[in-house]
Amino acid sequence: MDLSTRLAVLQHLALSCGWSTVDQSLQQLWSLLLLCLTCRLVFRLDVGPPVKHLLSVLTGLCGLFLFFEQHTLWMLLLAVVSYLILLLSRHSSCRGLFLSAVILVYLLIGELHLIDMVSWHKIRGSQMVIAMKAISLAFDLDRGTLSRLPSAAEYLGYLLFVGTAVFGPWISFSSYEKAVNGTKLTWSWLRTSSFCLLKSQMCLLVSTCIAPYFFSVFVPIQGNSATQKWLDAYENAVSFHFSNYFVGHLSEGTSMLAGAGFTEEKDKVLWDLRVVKPLSVEAPRSMVVVVTSWNIPMSQWLKTYVFKNAMKLGTFSAILVTYTASALLHGLSFHLGAVLLSLGFITYVEHVLRKKLASILSACILSRPCSPDCGHRQKKEFWVMVLNLVFSVVAIFHLTYLGSMFDPGLDEHNVEEGYSALHTIQRWSDLNWASHVLMFACWIFYLII
Repeated sequence: MDLSTRLAVLQHLALSCGWSTVDQSLQQLWSLLLLCLTCRLVFRLDVGPPVKHLLSVLTGLCGLFLFFEQHTLWMLLLAVVSYLILLLSRHSSCRGLFLSAVILVYLLIGELHLIDMVSWHKIRGSQMVIAMKAISLAFDLDRGTLSRLPSAAEYLGYLLFVGTAVFGPWISFSSYEKAVNGTKLTWSWLRTSSFCLLKSQMCLLVSTCIAPYFFSVFVPIQGNSATQKWLDAYENAVSFHFSNYFVGHLSEGTSMLAGAGFTEEKDKVLWDLRVVKPLSVEAPRSMVVVVTSWNIPMSQWLKTYVFKNAMKLGTFSAILVTYTASALLHGLSFHLGAVLLSLGFITYVEHVLRKKLASILSACILSRPCSPDCGHRQKKEFWVMVLNLVFSVVAIFHLTYLGSMFDPGLDEHNVEEGYSALHTIQRWSDLNWASHVLMFACWIFYLII
């Protein structure tokens, strides 16, 4: 492609893709942002807590209705059912496990019998956030972190809080309570939330208008029959990554715009909610860092309420339970389940291998960066940096492989119904199951050393 042709393509992408993408996004989002801002302003008024909780419920339902219309009833039903379960089991010490089982059955019945596949996939994200909030609150009651069961208004206000109802993220009940108390309006709050919304639109543009054409237009590289499939896989993976960053930064913006997502240090209020860390995913130190940076609140939720409870089964079993729980929360989707369970095995093998090598070589090559006072003798030697770089390249390789199935070029209806098992198997087969083979080879190497 010569220079003039490439410039014409870039102009076409900017006008037809870039402008229309941002325009459609803002048309869909402005009403939700107005609801978030309304909630934030009312939280600052000198009105009773019941009024604020009721407002949170109403604005949350309005926000859900804007995106899901009559299917909003499924989220409301889940919230009501979970509260009734907590009321009935208020004298039990296993409310977290019991409510988790009930919610899982509710989600499975809804997906398999009560609603069509396309509609369920549309509401799956919001259902998951509500489920995570309800389960975390139940476990906090069991552990004594919460001294009492919240009232119905408090509970529904928390689960349906407009700042997190549509796009997430999960926030704790204490974070919701601080939002309801209404910190003062500051330029820092407005600037941070606005910047997050701007970043979300930039990520949407990359996902829609740049990543799918990365190697054909922006960085023109022509591969042979063996390498072209990997170039296409990388484009698919990056497009999928930035669609996740779009949702992540958008959820940061809506949460903070509605008044949640801050920490207090002495007399300072820091609006520091982080949902995604794109740089830690696109240039990762390890797959372990990728997993925790992909969705930080969900990673914290899984670690606190699933992994720690499952540690009595052993580390490897706890990892499998954690990734299985994540897969079930995402719904009965073969491709998501396959990716998440593959991630579980990959991160475990990578973690134990690097831990063993770090011990043998006394080098700072763990999955996570070492602290300055660690006991390793080899810290910043050249070969240590090269070895960490090799592991980073391997992580990018795994991400390309796992993200290859998320094809933005597929028919929209097929995507909404979910990628089929055949599609997943075919994509990985085209790449010769390379990531799984490499994972198995690393595990054998770990056993040998």
